[in-house]
Amino acid sequence: MTGSPIGVAVAQFAPSADESANLETIADLVARAHGRGAGVVLFPEYSSYFVDPFDASLAEHAQDLDGPFVTALTALAAEFDVHIVAGLVERAGTSERVRNTVVAVDAGGVTARYRKLHLYDAFGQRESDWVEPGALEAPETFERDGIRFALMTCYDLRFPEVSRVLADTGAHVILVAAEWVRGPLKEDHWRTLLQARAIENTLYVAGADHPPPLGVGHSLVIDPQGVPIVSIGTSTDVAVAFVDGAIVDRVRRVNPALALRRYTVVARD
Repeated sequence: MTGSPIGVAVAQFAPSADESANLETIADLVARAHGRGAGVVLFPEYSSYFVDPFDASLAEHAQDLDGPFVTALTALAAEFDVHIVAGLVERAGTSERVRNTVVAVDAGGVTARYRKLHLYDAFGQRESDWVEPGALEAPETFERDGIRFALMTCYDLRFPEVSRVLADTGAHVILVAAEWVRGPLKEDHWRTLLQARAIENTLYVAGADHPPPLGVGHSLVIDPQGVPIVSIGTSTDVAVAFVDGAIVDRVRRVNPALALRRYTVVARD
C-alpha cells in the first residue's frame, strides 16, 4: 500500500575540491527544497569532493560511510525532516583507488548505499584508473511514506539491466546521481536514457547532474510513462516533483510489461 504523493527534489550544483563549500551549497539547496515541499532531495555524483581531471587527491579526500560528509548530511536530514541522497568519494580497500558511492540518509543515518557498478571508461575517460567498481550484490532501497526508492549512479544509466534489477526490488522511483560529462549529443543521451529507463520499468526516474561547463545540467524527474515533470536548465537550483505510487500502479495495470517479460537479469562473473 502506497501513501500520499511525496515531493522529490533534484538538486543541481557543481561540487569542487572545497569540501566545506560543497556542504554549504548542499545545506542551502536542502533548505530550498524543503521550502518547496520536498521529502527526498537528490544531489549529484561526487557531491563530497570533485576535481577535473582526477588525481591522487581523490584518495586523500575519500571518507568512510560514518565520516564527516555523511555526518553532516544526517544532521541536515534531521533538521529538515528529509531523506538526502548524494554522491560520496568513499575510502576503498586499497589506498590507490576509491569507491564511487551514493548514500541515502535520514535523521538516523545511512538508510541505503549504492556503489557504482559500471565505471566511465568511455568517451576518452578512464574512471577505473582511480575508482574500483562496486560489487554485484542485492540492491539496497529505502522507503518514505510507502514509496520505495532505489539508487543508481551516472554511467550505470546506459545499462538497462541495472534499472531492471532495481525495479525488481519493488521500487517506485530510481534516483540517479550523475556527473554526465558534456560532449556532442550528450544532453540528448542523458534525457533519452532517463526516459527509456522510466518507460521500460514503468516507474519514476530522477536524475541530478553537475551543471556546465563539466556536466550537461538539465537535472529532471520523469514519470512512469516517460514524461518529464520538472527540469532545471544549467543553473544551481532545485526542482521538485510529486511522485505518487498510485500512478505507478495505474500505469502498470495499463502496461503490464514487467509482468509479461520472459527474461530475467543474470549477473556476469
